[in-house]
Amino acid sequence: MNIGFDMMGGDYAPKEAVKGLAKYLQQHPNVAAIVFCIGNQDELNPLLQEYQILDKVKVIHTTEVVGYNEHPTKALREKPNSSIAVGFKMLAAGEIDTFASAGNTGAMLVGSMFSLKPIEGISRPTIATIIPKLNGQTGLLLDVGLNADCKPEQLSQFAILGSIYAHNILGIDKPTVGLVNVGEEEGKGNILAQAAYPLLKENKAINFIGNIEGRDFFNDKADVMVCDGFTGNIVLKMAESFYEIAHKLGFAENEYLSRFHYQNYGGTPVLGVAKPVIIGHGISNDIAFKNMIELSVKMFETDFCKKLVVNAN
Repeated sequence: MNIGFDMMGGDYAPKEAVKGLAKYLQQHPNVAAIVFCIGNQDELNPLLQEYQILDKVKVIHTTEVVGYNEHPTKALREKPNSSIAVGFKMLAAGEIDTFASAGNTGAMLVGSMFSLKPIEGISRPTIATIIPKLNGQTGLLLDVGLNADCKPEQLSQFAILGSIYAHNILGIDKPTVGLVNVGEEEGKGNILAQAAYPLLKENKAINFIGNIEGRDFFNDKADVMVCDGFTGNIVLKMAESFYEIAHKLGFAENEYLSRFHYQNYGGTPVLGVAKPVIIGHGISNDIAFKNMIELSVKMFETDFCKKLVVNAN
């Protein structure tokens, strides 16, 4: 297994990326994987040496970085030697099996769409986020920003992708699927929700339980919650603010509220492309980077993307 790791992406890279990688290697000393550290070797090598892992990884030297304020498509085209561009080139060529980065989210999405292409049968890839449940379990919400406007059939595809992820990565047996709406009754909602409902109801590949409302996000009504990316991104940002508010009020150590901290999940996968791509939070620290690698490995070891190919067609 060859893991591609963008060492230059993120507000606190490359140091936090190196620290996270060191934590991962320390916790998995016998891992059968080669980590390809993609980034500027002049910055990386001293840090890798400092954390005593220089001889345990392979450095792929790059000289450019895609900034957060740059236009994704333009940046990838004009910066072919950036860590993100090189990472996708290696992934597409089969030189690495997974690619993870906390860099420019737009560039990661563009790279996923145009370097790997969507899986046959999937019209649009999607990104999801973990939702902590009050009962200690975890749910999945998608889409959370990749597709602001959706068609009904895309929501049905998101339900399949989310169900496969919930089963194989989150370990949920027979995950239930709910359609995010403004009421529980069939026929409720806007044009998209009304048109998506019968498609989800007839979808034999999922366990659809009907509409769910905003009050249902954190209980155990549905394991996979489906919506357009506009709605999902608003929910995501609201959920992220829970931890920030709790931290300011001194409740961040609460067992439940602490589960909203981004570092616990590392990143979110791009669902619907043929190889594992993980997008991390821009403010990722060492723990987040470590968990980003953990998720990359788990997606590879479970043959997750191959299962998507089989189940999406």
